[in-house]
Amino acid sequence: MGTIVPEMGTIVHLTAIPREYREAISAALVADLGQTHRAIKTAMRWTGASERTVKYWMSAERGPSGEHLIALARHSDAVFITLLVMAGRIERESDSLDPDDRRR
Repeated sequence: MGTIVPEMGTIVHLTAIPREYREAISAALVADLGQTHRAIKTAMRWTGASERTVKYWMSAERGPSGEHLIALARHSDAVFITLLVMAGRIERESDSLDPDDRRR
């Protein structure tokens, strides 16, 4: 008779993070930084994330969350604008980011 070991751990389904989000952030990173190794190193420096993690973001295989997303938005205008568009705070990239202009 063998010992039964319970299955441990969490299974993360990529569908939990919408594909549109992953693709939009990836496109913003590539537009802002390019697809070079230097771009990966730059995003690593901005966020403190590992090289593999940044490669996942840039290939849209996974998307940044929490602190990493905030750090990317802090350093990258393209990511910041993409985030605002996806949140419905502005309609297009060409819309004004000045809150005073939105009140008029």
